[in-house]
Amino acid sequence: MFLALSSIVPSVVASYALLHNFTGTSFLSGFNFFSGSDPTHGFVRYQSEADARSQDLVAVSDNSIYIGVDYKNKAPNGRASVRIESKELYKKGLFVLDLAHMPSSTCGTWPSFWTWGSEGRWPDLGEIDIIEGIHTNTINAFSVHTAEGCSIDGKGMFCALGTLKTLNCYIGAPGQLSNAGCGTEASSPSSFGSPFNAAGGGVYAMEWTSQFIKMWFFPRNAIPTDLDGSGTVDPAGWGTPQANFQGACDFDKMFGEQRIVLDTTFCGDWAGAVWDSCKKVGSDCNTYVANNPEVFKESYWRVNYLRIFE
Repeated sequence: MFLALSSIVPSVVASYALLHNFTGTSFLSGFNFFSGSDPTHGFVRYQSEADARSQDLVAVSDNSIYIGVDYKNKAPNGRASVRIESKELYKKGLFVLDLAHMPSSTCGTWPSFWTWGSEGRWPDLGEIDIIEGIHTNTINAFSVHTAEGCSIDGKGMFCALGTLKTLNCYIGAPGQLSNAGCGTEASSPSSFGSPFNAAGGGVYAMEWTSQFIKMWFFPRNAIPTDLDGSGTVDPAGWGTPQANFQGACDFDKMFGEQRIVLDTTFCGDWAGAVWDSCKKVGSDCNTYVANNPEVFKESYWRVNYLRIFE
């Protein structure tokens, strides 16, 4: 089912109203468990809901949901993990995730919170990566990925707090690594992994309109007051975003209906391809992940809520 969110530009509309609030015992009502082969070729075995529950990879309480990985058993065929995908498809709006914990900064891991235009048409419907990193990273990577014909500016009114890394959103852009897309690195040194957890977590937000895609990170002690769940929210009062994807891009054309995804994979196309920083712990990514279950005990998500506004 495709759910059409408001296409009115937020500079005209002063605030967003709550559409969905996934939290606590209701969280999984909005998601399906993906148990197929990892599209990013990770060393992972995604579990069905029944299998994830039986292995204690998922635990729901009144206030939060735990989504983890197998940290007890060796895994010669790939480590058991969870990937959930929203039942609904979304186009535009405001997406806010409050996390008490994300997978820690551990060699072999590749956790992500993202959206993508699935149904076998990637990248024609685009991809938006809100939280992503690998190995021992402690700084979050924001990015968007598209078919040919989308780039961003990064200057003047299009600036952001984060460090702009790449300008061309096309996955095959010349002069950029394959599938780099448009990329921005967060300004906070504790926006990802272990230091994020040590600080009590925080909130990530993504605003998607016909004119731009913007992303914010708020540590626990700096969450905007209008995100207290009591009413409408207005990103115009949140200050400069961490990432501002805006420029020579037809966002309505390049980004179609998207599924929301939260997952933890291992190795694969990114983490497996850049293992040099982790060679001190093992000769290759797959072998390390297979034989060292105990190091992944902290490789879990603790989600307080996901709220979607229109």
